[in-house]
Amino acid sequence: MIIVTGGAGFIGSNLVRALNLRGRTDILVVDHLKNGVKFKNIADCEIMDYLERDSFIEKINSGFVFPKVEAILHEGACSATTEWDGRFMMQNNYEYSKSLLHYCQEHKAQYLYASSASVYGAGKAFKEKRENEHPINMYAYSKFLFDQYVRRILPKAKNQIVGFRYFNVYGPREQHKGTMSSTAFHFNNQIKSEGVARLFAGSDGYADGEQRRDFIYVDDAVKVNLWFLDNPDKSGIFNLGTGRSQSFNDVANAVIDWHGTGQKNYIEFPQQLKGSYQSFTEADISKLRQAGYSEEFASVEQGVKLYLDWLNT
Repeated sequence: MIIVTGGAGFIGSNLVRALNLRGRTDILVVDHLKNGVKFKNIADCEIMDYLERDSFIEKINSGFVFPKVEAILHEGACSATTEWDGRFMMQNNYEYSKSLLHYCQEHKAQYLYASSASVYGAGKAFKEKRENEHPINMYAYSKFLFDQYVRRILPKAKNQIVGFRYFNVYGPREQHKGTMSSTAFHFNNQIKSEGVARLFAGSDGYADGEQRRDFIYVDDAVKVNLWFLDNPDKSGIFNLGTGRSQSFNDVANAVIDWHGTGQKNYIEFPQQLKGSYQSFTEADISKLRQAGYSEEFASVEQGVKLYLDWLNT
């Protein structure tokens, strides 16, 4: 059995679907369906069972043993970078992740979990080293602290532990995320409804719409997860991006090109994001390559086309 937490969420549901395509249906999906719209993400998937997050955590912490767990793919977390309830964040993101880590070590299961590129903060170096990590919001701190915890466990770990520092992931099954959905998703909706994609005006020394991120298509992120699942001897914390940054203008242009119409409009940079916004990210993926992963990653132009083909059918 494979357990996927956050399995009705964005990356989690794509993992479930990819496992199905491999013939795996012995999947326990764990999620929090207060936002019931998320059921749509797994309605076309085959799973063995579903369990609410709180019930799952209670079982884990009470010593309940799930039968024959091969791996836990831990994607469940509060991913809102605007959430400042530190107590909630630490309980939901940090303590939850620790409980699952220890469960996997005790029961000889692989543990693959979602970290985040947000741990790098406003820095310009994106290599998996402590000196490069400067979280600038509560979400990033919760992810950073768990990575630190993992680093202490790794030298004596009995089973695989892999953390993925996701950069800007976009693609199918993210529409439930609302304001936290990708810019590709929002630009698509804006072009369809208004004919105009709205981007941030210049900030941090970048021209209008030229803030740059490492945008990675979700299928590529899933492929990396499955590669590590197939290689249980590989452990560590790895950047998961394309290794190249592209501008928000590139994303908007790719959306406009797909629709064959539209224009861009630049809005004032939000005051509330100043000091807590990453204007540039670019994954150093040398560690991932050294581990043995060799597949290429889709560009924004390639990934946005695939995404919009799916989104607009």
